[in-house]
This record gives sequence, C-alpha cells and structure tokens, in this order.
Amino acid sequence: MTLPFDARAAARALASSRRIAVIGAPGAGKSTAARALAEYLPLPLHHLDRLYWRPGWQPTPPDEWQAVQRALVQAPRWIIDGNYGDTLGIRLARAEAVLFLDLPAPVCIRRVLWRSLRLHGQVRQDLGEGCPEHFDPEFLRFVARFRRHVRPQLLALHAAAPAGQAWIAPSSSRETHLLMAEVRRISRSAASAT
Repeated sequence: MTLPFDARAAARALASSRRIAVIGAPGAGKSTAARALAEYLPLPLHHLDRLYWRPGWQPTPPDEWQAVQRALVQAPRWIIDGNYGDTLGIRLARAEAVLFLDLPAPVCIRRVLWRSLRLHGQVRQDLGEGCPEHFDPEFLRFVARFRRHVRPQLLALHAAAPAGQAWIAPSSSRETHLLMAEVRRISRSAASAT
C-alpha cells in the first residue's frame, strides 16, 4: 500500500502544523528532512537519537526514555525526528502532522552504508556525544527488514490516526525534495507577506 502524495497539499499541512513527528526507516532522510523543516518553519527541532544514545552507544533506560518524550511532547510546538517504536504512541498522540518518509529499502540501505563509510568515527549532529558513526551489520539487517516488519505497523497507526492528523508519506527522494521545496516556498511567501 502506498499512501497518496500531493506535494502542495502536504506542504500546506506541514506549514500549518505546530507539532510534527518525522518517522521512517533509517537512511530514509528523517534527520535531513527534519532539519529542513526546522529551517523553513518556526519550530524547535529534537533529534531522538541525540537524546536516547549516551556516550559509548549506551541507551537511556526505558522509564527515563518515556519520561523524556512525555516532557518533549508537552511543548506547544516541535519537530521530533525518530522512530523508537516503543514510544511512538507518545509522539503520535500529540502530533498534528506525521511526515513518514516511506522510501524503498535499497535506497535506505545504500544511504546507511554510504553514511557509515563517509562519516566513520565521526559524531553526527543528530547523535549524542560519544557515539561515533560505525558499521553495524545488525543495524543494516534492521534497515533491510524495515519495510517488511515495521512499515505495516506504521501503516496501521496511520489507519487509526485521529481525524485531523495529517500523514504525509513521500515514497521517493524526488517526492521528498519536491515537498521540501514547496515548504520552503510557502515559508518564504509567508515571510514576505509580513
């Protein structure tokens, strides 16, 4: 199943939202899209990977992790980038829009491989301090299985979404670029009108 995609309507929905959850497979471009949205829209950005991972790739304990997210979503305005399925419900309950980057597995795998090679040993801006990029075969397997195992759960959440919650699902890099260009256009038009 592919969700319908209309870049103009999707951009209008994002531009009018105060709380946006950005989800999708690793390598789909969540952090890049979230940074672009934060640049074009006056919303604070939170990268979940930066908040979850402690130095040495140590995870935040589950109870503390849930508390962190409950506190984040209480803010009136935000963009939150990341999946973390066990706490996704916390974010979706407050999100006005969900940007689901629904890209094919080969694209995501290629991007994750390229990222791990290009940035090996470096800490990305969307990761916590002390968490350098590295090649992880188990993570790559997760990326390869995402569409088969996680995507159906995300589509079920979309089907159960409350009325008025916009789900935007570009399914290619081209659609994602068109969407971001349209959000940028709307943002510039709004800025020049004031």
